[in-house]
Amino acid sequence: MALLEVQDIQVYYGMIQALKGVSFSVNEGEVIALIGANGAGKTTTLHTVTGLLRAKSGHIIYDGQDITKVPPHKIVTMGMAHVPEGRRVFANMTVLQNLKMGAFTRSDKNEIDATIEKVYKRFPRLKERQNQTAGTLSGGEQQMLAMGRALMSQPKIILMDEPSMGLSPIFVNEIFDIIKEVSESGTTVLLVEQNAKKALSIADRAYVLETGRITLEGKASDLLHDESVQKAYLGE
Repeated sequence: MALLEVQDIQVYYGMIQALKGVSFSVNEGEVIALIGANGAGKTTTLHTVTGLLRAKSGHIIYDGQDITKVPPHKIVTMGMAHVPEGRRVFANMTVLQNLKMGAFTRSDKNEIDATIEKVYKRFPRLKERQNQTAGTLSGGEQQMLAMGRALMSQPKIILMDEPSMGLSPIFVNEIFDIIKEVSESGTTVLLVEQNAKKALSIADRAYVLETGRITLEGKASDLLHDESVQKAYLGE
């Protein structure tokens, strides 16, 4: 059963067409990778799904509902979380305050506290630094905080935009381990990632985006061994 279905979306920035009829689906429980070069339209796709950009045509069906015209704050309450590119943590707030911001759609304080404990279990470093301001964390720790904050809304699906960007190799491995764990604990993941090799190694299926069009799709393990993908994205 598709949790998210993107049907033929077309998106423009002024006169420039960024997405030229993009269609894909994400089934419940899957990790789906969206890979492609810089400027292929990956971030635009995520922004359109989460309501930050409006599609000129096409439909976005989430959990059986058409959300093409639903505003972003409403989409969050429907169980969709977005970890944006560049992390976007609240730099002047503490780690704990950032996490609480992620739970703004929820009201039960005890349940929120229980989720915070769960996040700390998954990210022990955040617990150690809970009273530190987010701006003083390293890049990898900020990425963990951005992921932890997204998990605070108890989403059905989490959209991640370039989670490994700018991180040291050690942190990259750690972040991908966490994405796998998040998926195994029952959250569906849509992952946009330039590190194609890493993304394909943890995804179930993948789509290749080139200049606003999906040019290839399939099982991630097949794409990992596809010659054209290797040449274009895996540096082989």
